[in-house]
Amino acid sequence: MSRKTFHINAFLMGVGHHEAAWRHPRTREHQVLEVGHFQELGRIAERGKLDSVFFADGLAVGPRIKRNTLAVFEPVTLLAAIATATEHVGLIATASTTYNEPFNLARKFASLDHISGGRAGWNIVTSGNEEEAFNFGYDAIPEHARRYERAQEFVDVAVQLWDSWESEAIVLDPEDGVFADPDKVHTIDYRGERFQVRGPLNSPRSPQGRPLLVQAGSSESGKEFAARYAEAVFTAQRTLEEGQEFYRDLKSRLAKYGRSADELKVLPGLVPFIADTEEEARALEQEFTDLISPDYALRQLSSLLGIDLTEHALDAPLPPLPPESEIQGGKSRFTLVKELAEKEELTVRQLIGKLGGGRGHRTLAGTPEQIADDLQTWFEGGAADGFNIMPPYLPGGLEDFVDRVVPILQERGLFRTEYTATTLRGHYGLEPAESQFARTEIQATA
Repeated sequence: MSRKTFHINAFLMGVGHHEAAWRHPRTREHQVLEVGHFQELGRIAERGKLDSVFFADGLAVGPRIKRNTLAVFEPVTLLAAIATATEHVGLIATASTTYNEPFNLARKFASLDHISGGRAGWNIVTSGNEEEAFNFGYDAIPEHARRYERAQEFVDVAVQLWDSWESEAIVLDPEDGVFADPDKVHTIDYRGERFQVRGPLNSPRSPQGRPLLVQAGSSESGKEFAARYAEAVFTAQRTLEEGQEFYRDLKSRLAKYGRSADELKVLPGLVPFIADTEEEARALEQEFTDLISPDYALRQLSSLLGIDLTEHALDAPLPPLPPESEIQGGKSRFTLVKELAEKEELTVRQLIGKLGGGRGHRTLAGTPEQIADDLQTWFEGGAADGFNIMPPYLPGGLEDFVDRVVPILQERGLFRTEYTATTLRGHYGLEPAESQFARTEIQATA
């Protein structure tokens, strides 16, 4: 019997996840503007047989522009370029259900899936940033519960649009002049509270049926949404015990939606600083921490918490914060940061240092063996089905993980040595998605 293996996604951001990465001599700051840089990152991830690469996205410049910007390119467009430079690695992009329409977004991801040969994934977000709201005609962030209500309806419409073409719809018979079988291309005639969409999608069914559905919210609304729709979840859990509790909680919600535990993969985030010794790894991490610009970090922290801290004393604790129930932005990240500051009695300066690597995700400095040991402990301890690796600097941080940590995991039988599937859904152990219209026809003729 073969040993159970886990999944690895590379969460890529600019020239590194650390907010001071572009200032460090291990990076070349101009690469944030170069498509070739991101194509090379895709090739490095593929060299390590990673399941996927992922790009987050925001729809506003926000307060960071003087000191840093982490997302220059629209991610679906960028991933189309990476698709041409790779053959196997999955390609996951963030897209908002609050500031898009189902038809346009479904078409974009269907196109990416065709271009990549079945490697597309959609990270579903509801967008909780006030600056984004201002760019779409809102005076404030739409209320949290209503954003998730819209997201549920949005995903329902998108899935029906992807299903509107059955797998056998394309005929391509030049002799008889038949491009497609119209009986296998369906209108969806959707009429809901927020959307009215006739369909069908003007893109044939893609190689894996539809993109892998990914979600990253850990609030109550987020977990229920994930249990209903998501096939992979990116999450920020800082301790093994917290990871185990989140894992149990999320998996326990699946049955009510008729789903099994294997249909959803939980991937906690990790920012690894890797060196020959633990001391060298910790020194490397400190080099990045020392480059943090306090004014930038305060704006980032203000955005995370939804309160203005730009004039707050760095060596004082956080001011009193409201309960999570009053937060309309990202609830789970607000609570994570609040609890981190309170439990460890951190000053604001200490807090921004801890958040500099991954904005609340766990950071670990150690040798390749220590990083591998940690991942194995979380996986075998029931806290993860895999990991969302967030290199603090690029490309070197990804290269170190691929070339120094992955071989250890492979030797231990914890990670694949070769790709065995051709699609992103296949990498995550999922079957191609079947069109609901095809199932309806089968049931009608049974």
